[in-house]
Amino acid sequence: MLAQIQYEEETFSIDFSKPIDISLSLRGDERNPIAWYLDAPRITPFRDGDFVGKVSEGASVNFNNIQFNPHGHGTHTECVGHISKDFFSINQTLKKFFFKAKLISVTPEDEDEDQVISEAILKDQIGNSCPESLIIRTIPNYIDKRSKKYSHTNWPYLSEDAMLHIRKLNVKHLLIDLPSVDKEKDEGKLLAHKAFWDYPKNTRFDATITELVYIPNQIEDGAYFLNLQIAAFENDASPSKPVLYKIQ
Repeated sequence: MLAQIQYEEETFSIDFSKPIDISLSLRGDERNPIAWYLDAPRITPFRDGDFVGKVSEGASVNFNNIQFNPHGHGTHTECVGHISKDFFSINQTLKKFFFKAKLISVTPEDEDEDQVISEAILKDQIGNSCPESLIIRTIPNYIDKRSKKYSHTNWPYLSEDAMLHIRKLNVKHLLIDLPSVDKEKDEGKLLAHKAFWDYPKNTRFDATITELVYIPNQIEDGAYFLNLQIAAFENDASPSKPVLYKIQ
């Protein structure tokens, strides 16, 4: 289904029959990716007395309870409410769902005992211009990211200067294949988050960060049309399903 899209002042073609889903699905078992020292999410049938919400156990419907944390159990999109004293909801913040996007692959630099995505790395990949959405795939990109246990692994992260560069380019929607844009154990500084949202001085309330995506190696770097789907959670973050379409 090839369609002509007019987006802002550009016109381009995309094939809606060839979506590229870069989200990680939520599973109720140990194969689910996990970060932030959580246990695995749970998907279990509702029970009330003799009633068990499972067709294979005699119920007329499957009726499950789901216990999970959006920040630590899969692909999620968050707003500035993630770091602010005041409450802000991703459901009220994200009101547009289609964006032109650029996908880049980066190899973090060794810095002491850390692996850091620096401003220099980003400038080398994207220069001084970028669409409103940027997707970062980190190298190496093993398939075990789909079920990785990230707690206590000191994953790679974006330097404050790198994030300031992203903000300078006016990127409104940043997606990355890590549990956080910040260092796992940073004493609560959250330098990259604060730099991206320009919090608390000139807060960018319409900007979002999506973490724990997964982009298979066969998906080439370049320009895409992004459909950023969220669930209608009145919370700082929601599970999300970013879908890419290659720009023809």
